[in-house]
Amino acid sequence: MPYIQLDVTKTYPVATKQILAKRVGDIFSAIMQANLNRVTFTIRELGEGAVWRCTNEEPRPGALLMCDIRSGRTPETRTELAKALIAACVEILGLATNELNVEFTQHAGNEMYHPLMGGLSEDWSPEEQ
Repeated sequence: MPYIQLDVTKTYPVATKQILAKRVGDIFSAIMQANLNRVTFTIRELGEGAVWRCTNEEPRPGALLMCDIRSGRTPETRTELAKALIAACVEILGLATNELNVEFTQHAGNEMYHPLMGGLSEDWSPEEQ
């Protein structure tokens, strides 16, 4: 944990996805004060017509970034993270800012098992990084 999942309707070259994964990891580690080795990022290329943004008019294609994180960060920190992740997706994938939403699900540390980090995670603290 964190587990960051991006649902998109297009497909992208592996090199592009790797660039985005690097950027997402760096952004998350810096803003959320977390060890980079904890970050897992997925891009789920669901295909045309798979993700929709509902509107008062007709639905339009959308994208969604889900962030499962350890609890403890302020709303301001989560807002900063969301804005930075959206900017990276816009720059690297060419998504439009208004088609991408970011959602957070917060967990206690012991709800995550991370073998590389020694097993069950500790609760997040600002001194972690």
